[in-house]
Amino acid sequence: MFVGVGPSRVRDLFANARKNTPCIIFIDEIDAIGRSRAKQNFGGGNDERESTLNQILTEMDGFNTSEQVVVIAGTNRADVLDKALMRPGRFDRHISIDKPTMDGRKQIFAVHLKKIVTGEDIEYLKGRLAALTPGFSGADIANCVNEAALIAARFQAESVTMQHFESAIERVIGGLEKKSLVLSPEEKRVVAYHEAGHAICGWYFKYADPLLKVSIIPRGQGALGYAQYLPSGDTYLMNVNQLMDRMAMTLAGRTSEELHFDTVTSGASDDFNKVTRMATAMVTKFGMSKKVGYLYFEDDQQQLQKPFSEATAQNIDSEVRRIVDEAYKQCRDLLEEKRHEIGLVAEELLKKEMLTRDDLVRLLGPRPFEDNQDFTKYFGSRGDREGAGHGIAQPPTPPGTGEGGPMAPPGPVGPTPSPVIKRHHA
Repeated sequence: MFVGVGPSRVRDLFANARKNTPCIIFIDEIDAIGRSRAKQNFGGGNDERESTLNQILTEMDGFNTSEQVVVIAGTNRADVLDKALMRPGRFDRHISIDKPTMDGRKQIFAVHLKKIVTGEDIEYLKGRLAALTPGFSGADIANCVNEAALIAARFQAESVTMQHFESAIERVIGGLEKKSLVLSPEEKRVVAYHEAGHAICGWYFKYADPLLKVSIIPRGQGALGYAQYLPSGDTYLMNVNQLMDRMAMTLAGRTSEELHFDTVTSGASDDFNKVTRMATAMVTKFGMSKKVGYLYFEDDQQQLQKPFSEATAQNIDSEVRRIVDEAYKQCRDLLEEKRHEIGLVAEELLKKEMLTRDDLVRLLGPRPFEDNQDFTKYFGSRGDREGAGHGIAQPPTPPGTGEGGPMAPPGPVGPTPSPVIKRHHA
């Protein structure tokens, strides 16, 4: 009954455009009809989607320089499009739109903040929220602002405050608070020491990301606690020191458990996953191992045969293990030296359930290393900056300490960082 409707509509669309020249046709989500055509049609029937694609190709083939019709299309899946669509004369200009930078996020926040009532200083608010959300897209930012307004309404607030915005960001990244989950005192104590280990390493490692807050409030999918870090701006390159410090910081939860309890728990599995992925990427993708050398091996689970020999596989295994062992030794040496500080942070966590950066400054003193200017401007301790009311919110960031590792960043160590939340998995 409906066969032929797709091609018919395409013909009508282009005929209408030619009547209204100069004209622009915009096709959103073109992968819905522009997927690569099957090499063999086993079904033997007529594929409506293929007919629609053929009609688009035919219409665009007939363009000449006097028609003044421009066709633009958008998709997140350029890899699945039919090659005929990409030929010169059709979609031959390819524009990649990346995630916004910090300045871009400020501008996007400025658009969405106009729709809500807030008594905060807008310039400071835009800068702080942009710094809190590396790796966020425009849709994520709109969602954060909307979520903040909902939280403010839930508490019958007169306007949306910084606390509501930070609660919203934490909810978007870490998931909902699980108030129904009640841990036993012993489990809570383990989680507190696990998180304190992450916090201490984040505080005392030079190349670690700045720590924003640490919490033992259960949240999201199986996360019993988390430590929240903020990657320093929009970082596109990571050196060996930064990767080693990040791995050591991720292993700190389990190491802290080893130092303070007779036995260890299953809560560090997410940490180990992240550390293994980072170490493997250093060896197989980033050329950071002298034994394996400057080679790149694709991590494709579907490949039946690996693109390297058995001897190379053994070298990769031994190098990954060496890197993880070095990170563990670096982490254990620090935590043994700072055993007293771990106890301070853990006991305070058991009392308050969540500690902000100001609490850590009070317990441990200022961080021994200088943070970048953007971070100091928006996240220095309350006494260090103007706007003392802009403290880090109770609880209520996106691309982890599991208790875990980076939640957001794409891939093992993505080029665009996102707020790191480390999660403890049950």
